[in-house]
Amino acid sequence: MLTILELGEAFRAKKLSPVDVTQVCLAESDKLNPALNAFITVMAELALEQAHRAEVEIAHGDWRGPLHGVPIGLKDLIDTAGIPTTAASELYKHRIPRQSAEVVRKLEQMGAILLGKQNLHEFAYGGSSMVSCFGEVHNPWKLANISGGSSGGSAAAVAAGLGYAAIGTDTAGSIREPAALCGVVGLKPTYARVSAQGVIPLSTSLDHVGPITRTVADAAILLRAIAEDGDGAIGLPADGFLESWKRGSSKLRVGVPRTYFFDDLDPEVMRATDEALKILQMLASEIREISPEPDTDRALQAAEAYAFHAESATKTPELYQPETLRRILTGAGITHEEYQRCRARLDTARQQIAQIFETVDVIVTPTTPIPAPSIAELKEHPDLLRPRELLLLRNTRPFNVWGIPAISVPCGFTKAGLPIGLQIAGPAGREDLVLQTAYAYEQATVWHTRTPEISADSAS
Repeated sequence: MLTILELGEAFRAKKLSPVDVTQVCLAESDKLNPALNAFITVMAELALEQAHRAEVEIAHGDWRGPLHGVPIGLKDLIDTAGIPTTAASELYKHRIPRQSAEVVRKLEQMGAILLGKQNLHEFAYGGSSMVSCFGEVHNPWKLANISGGSSGGSAAAVAAGLGYAAIGTDTAGSIREPAALCGVVGLKPTYARVSAQGVIPLSTSLDHVGPITRTVADAAILLRAIAEDGDGAIGLPADGFLESWKRGSSKLRVGVPRTYFFDDLDPEVMRATDEALKILQMLASEIREISPEPDTDRALQAAEAYAFHAESATKTPELYQPETLRRILTGAGITHEEYQRCRARLDTARQQIAQIFETVDVIVTPTTPIPAPSIAELKEHPDLLRPRELLLLRNTRPFNVWGIPAISVPCGFTKAGLPIGLQIAGPAGREDLVLQTAYAYEQATVWHTRTPEISADSAS
């Protein structure tokens, strides 16, 4: 499968047709989605209409950039005008927004082709994509295992080649964790770098919107398209993403937080991470141990989630999956004073993390402590679901609290063939530095070149 850069060049040179490429993606979805359950809504008619328009525009020299004519998917938490946005819940099963989210508007401006809305963990309140009124999402590398969450359908679709990218959301790791478990790239930008307007919230203080792609360069292209400009919410420049990997990384200082982030790792995850650090040692000038202090309290997320759902959870609790309702109600008893203390602690944490970057340029950890669990195990032992999710999200969640950019890139596979991810984070606003480091590592390895094979039998 071509990268977005390669596809865009092929469109401009008239070597490939946006219509033909979109038809291939739709055909693959028809064939593989029954096994993966990655899409809730496939927007075939709209996608082909957009592809025809893009083909004509490009043919007449009206090229809008590297996303023009490129088919991508959207997590079904992101509003699309006139098209259902369900959040994978019975509560919103027939909800049709009148207005598209800001991120969708930006993608349409760039000429991207919108393939459809992708499955997720209901209302993004979980890390497995096991809890959805449309059923669980399956991992394309091993269909018996979870895809991760909450952007599980998006990561599975990109890994399986059902589109060239996807837009997901990330409150505690919901882009990076499924990207790691599905063997693709997932980027959580700096807090507010990408507008969350028109995205159904889980926790407004922690929600991030970002891309899931097959390569780091493609993540940079998506980020450049959807990021706020200099007049946006954080007033940081949105250029430089595409240029970042052209500069060397020889002066890079890498920080490795062994405490907490390396606790109780699966042995195969540990081995893959150690090998990745050896490669980074050759690419960087220095690797040193650091000791940031993660805030593990989840009261802020619980309070904000409950605030959004309080009325519906009271009036129509039966429209939620029982486990989602249980999680929502954990925020019911949090007082306004407690919430304000949580907010103050968040602000302090975001100020303190900046001090870490006085001595290092990036932070590197395993993305997840364990590979993807099996669906059968979690169904047979439902009491394991939340503990497994919390473990999977343990290493990603602190970066939402800190509000800094973080990316997951493939760094290996288990003996059973399940992907393993490496997480790279940088200072607030320095997506270019994160992308540069991730790209340098990616180019020194082969993991991103592997693709899953889903047999016709397994997809039937």
